[in-house]
Amino acid sequence: MRRVKLGLSVLLFTLVLSLFSAAVLAQDVHITVLNSKGEIQAQLEEIAAYYSSITEGVTVEVIAAPVGQSPFERAMALYAAGNAPALLMLDPGDVPLFQDRALALNDEKWVADAIDGSLDLVTAADGRILAFPVTVEGYGFIYNRPVVEKALGGPFDPKTINTRDALRELFEAIEASGKGALVIAPEDWSLGAHFFGLAYATQAPDFAAINEFQESLKRGEVKLAENVPVNGLLDTFDLMKEFNYDRMDPLASTYDRGTQLIAEGEVGLWFQGNWAWPQIKDFDTTGGQFGFLPVPISNNPADLGNTQVPVGVTKYFIMDGEQNSPAQQQAAKDFLNWLVYDPEGQKRLVLDASIMPAFKNITIVPEDPLAASLLEYVREGRTITFVLNLPPDHWAEVGASMQKYLSDFVDRNGFFAEVEAYWRGL
Repeated sequence: MRRVKLGLSVLLFTLVLSLFSAAVLAQDVHITVLNSKGEIQAQLEEIAAYYSSITEGVTVEVIAAPVGQSPFERAMALYAAGNAPALLMLDPGDVPLFQDRALALNDEKWVADAIDGSLDLVTAADGRILAFPVTVEGYGFIYNRPVVEKALGGPFDPKTINTRDALRELFEAIEASGKGALVIAPEDWSLGAHFFGLAYATQAPDFAAINEFQESLKRGEVKLAENVPVNGLLDTFDLMKEFNYDRMDPLASTYDRGTQLIAEGEVGLWFQGNWAWPQIKDFDTTGGQFGFLPVPISNNPADLGNTQVPVGVTKYFIMDGEQNSPAQQQAAKDFLNWLVYDPEGQKRLVLDASIMPAFKNITIVPEDPLAASLLEYVREGRTITFVLNLPPDHWAEVGASMQKYLSDFVDRNGFFAEVEAYWRGL
């Protein structure tokens, strides 16, 4: 009898221990999120901390892709180390490269609420939806309205800047008023992915035609020296170089310096995107009086790009399906659904992180003026393709060539030769 009681005691103890261990394990889910938008690192960390505080048994940690390292490189390093995050924020062109490691997301509720076209680039040939659209972004010349209006001596209509000559006149007026016309951010990602991205976007309004242009570059069939939009874009860049606030040492400038110069009104324009608002806001002396101008590539207002700005979904989350457990994958799904459907999640995404959401059900309007300016272009149908299918190393390689051109280390023919060689080498 004693042995039976002892056996029962051991059995009960083992059962209780198993249940306790299972409960502890169920409540101990830790997921990491790779963030490749450094300008909102602090905001995402706050969002993750808040979500962790209200979600029992789940901790969300945000890790940053180091400055100067592409999201693709960072993601590959994490996979090689066997430490893949549950969610990895990647550029659209990188997503297909991880299709064998990404968890299919077709059954998620938010798929039906994603804005039209936002999932096209991240749907595999077999129909698997590989990624969650994080943000809609756009770019062009950010202008400081008080600086511009003081220079012009009256109200400013952005639609008047629709040719290169009009842009030159604006630069001259701003400099005559005692302010810098503009500052150029010399980072490779800004020059390679965004500014030279306009060389592809202005080829045609149709993405298929843009893609064919890229394929022709790969085949070595394109002579950039003979391409009218590309040369027009470089003519505009020459104008920018002429009036650059940091023209004496153009590579010494920084993104952070640009945010302060435009925000405090030391310059009138800065080529950048709406992602810069969180930093501009920190130095803003205008009460939010900023907007976007297109980058004109010719003196014909009707030419593609002269009155439009690029807009598109620029960042996606893939969900790791290889190194994270089912519990971690579920926690990651729950976190994304909270961002899309919970009022607090929506507020923190749109208002705190200044993100333009890619979901139709989110009706919160961003408070920042750059998002408002982009939405005006969208409503008026004045947008062009934000070219997002570029190879992972495009910004580094073509960006480096742009840096040489910016600092006069290479002339235009030399620059074109480097870009053509890059595409032929893919």
